[in-house]
Amino acid sequence: VMEGGIPCTNPNLKLLNVCRPLLDTCNNLFEIWYKQQHSCNGRRRNDDGITVKRIMTFITRYTPAPGEQALLKHVDGAGKVDGSVVVALPIDRWSGPEETNSFEGHGGGLTFWDGKDSDGRPLEIDYDTRSGDLAFIDRAVWHQANPITKGTRWAMVIFYKVSHST
Repeated sequence: VMEGGIPCTNPNLKLLNVCRPLLDTCNNLFEIWYKQQHSCNGRRRNDDGITVKRIMTFITRYTPAPGEQALLKHVDGAGKVDGSVVVALPIDRWSGPEETNSFEGHGGGLTFWDGKDSDGRPLEIDYDTRSGDLAFIDRAVWHQANPITKGTRWAMVIFYKVSHST
């Protein structure tokens, strides 16, 4: 996002440099997680030959304002990404007091719909995320960032593409 909140495709280089260690750590953790998730899927591939590429990264903000409280049920990248990571960022302590900006106890977290329960209904899984938590999301998994009713919630979202060498 450029000055004035205008979306763009050019990265903010200062922010990119500050976030690079976090991004590198997320890349490494995503690769380990992806190998574990896909090691028993019936396709005998050499997991040592995968390459993980970050194809999109953005920071998003949620507030109690209409249209900003949540990102409701969706699939990342319309199913065109192989997985994603959501990083719960710290509470905004710079633009106002913590008691004003904290959303803790006022919603948030993530909900996933993955698999089926014993009656064949989609299994709904809720995670109460806090600052520093990571969520790894596989390809085409329905999920949502749950609404907040107070404060400001920040998250870094990373979309990945995985390629397999032969």
